[in-house]
Amino acid sequence: MSAHFSRRSLRRGITVATAVATLATGLAACGGDSDAATTTDTAATGSVTIGRLSNGAATETTLKVSEVKSISAELPDAIRKSGKLVIGHGALPSGSAPLDYVGDDQKTLTGSETDIGRLVAAVLGLKPESRNLTWENLFVGIDSGKVDVAFSNVTDTEERKEKYEFASYRQDNLAFEVAKSSKWNFDGNYENLAGKTVDVNSGTNQERILLEWQKKLQSEGKKLTVKHFPDSNGTYLALNSGRIDAHFGPNPTIAYHITQTAKTPNATRNAGTYSGAGAGLQGLIAATAKKDSGLAKPLADAINYLIKNGQYAKWLAVWNLSNEAVAKSEVNPPGLPLDNS
Repeated sequence: MSAHFSRRSLRRGITVATAVATLATGLAACGGDSDAATTTDTAATGSVTIGRLSNGAATETTLKVSEVKSISAELPDAIRKSGKLVIGHGALPSGSAPLDYVGDDQKTLTGSETDIGRLVAAVLGLKPESRNLTWENLFVGIDSGKVDVAFSNVTDTEERKEKYEFASYRQDNLAFEVAKSSKWNFDGNYENLAGKTVDVNSGTNQERILLEWQKKLQSEGKKLTVKHFPDSNGTYLALNSGRIDAHFGPNPTIAYHITQTAKTPNATRNAGTYSGAGAGLQGLIAATAKKDSGLAKPLADAINYLIKNGQYAKWLAVWNLSNEAVAKSEVNPPGLPLDNS
């Protein structure tokens, strides 16, 4: 395995961190004996409601979004004539709030990724059909043509470009979570970790980065203590009691936990983010379609329309992910290099 752990490994970290919350929202309901749950949205003409059934992770909001003919005209003929966009989400079996998971009605797929897919479909004048699959079957679905595009926290990598094309829509960030009362901030500088005790999930990309910083600090005669706990309960008990100074993990997971604890005595906050690609490259999350499908450009144009007209910023704010905004969507932007993907 390369030095940079796979998106699947990172997703494992997300799943562990949200296990208690996902059980509470009945995520097991989308598993059953099938590897996919399919729903077709029926949003009112000219509007899309986001943040639905989110179990407190988002504020339900209705946005005005209509078809943009100049963009929908760019679609491949087969998709335009079908009238629908089949959107894949690799959220089975347990989901990963706030990205994509089964909502508090225990049957509806919700999350930030589900919502951006629905918004893009509205710009393209297509009915969104969401399919929930395992992470592996998400890519099988794209390869086979059963899924048109994945909106599922997929990182843009040079290795994946051998088979897929991308339209970026979110930064791929890690974050430090601290007690709300803490005065410490990361400020993008690993030297600010000197003297701190930080928890991280084992076998993840964020652990690799944190251990690299630990070695740098050791070479400077400074100490960074790295801790591991078997589950999120252990992590947050340690954070609440002051046994650790911070937890380092995927920014969306931390954003979700912050919303869940906001009105409790154990409220937390985000103390700073860092690119999941490491130093020198901003990692990007991208809509993912089969290579040469002709979808990347209309997807990027639809996302850029949402950025220009304000729906994009509102979408991120609803899910507490404004710190992952991109200035524009790009087709096949630089991704994680082959020796780091």
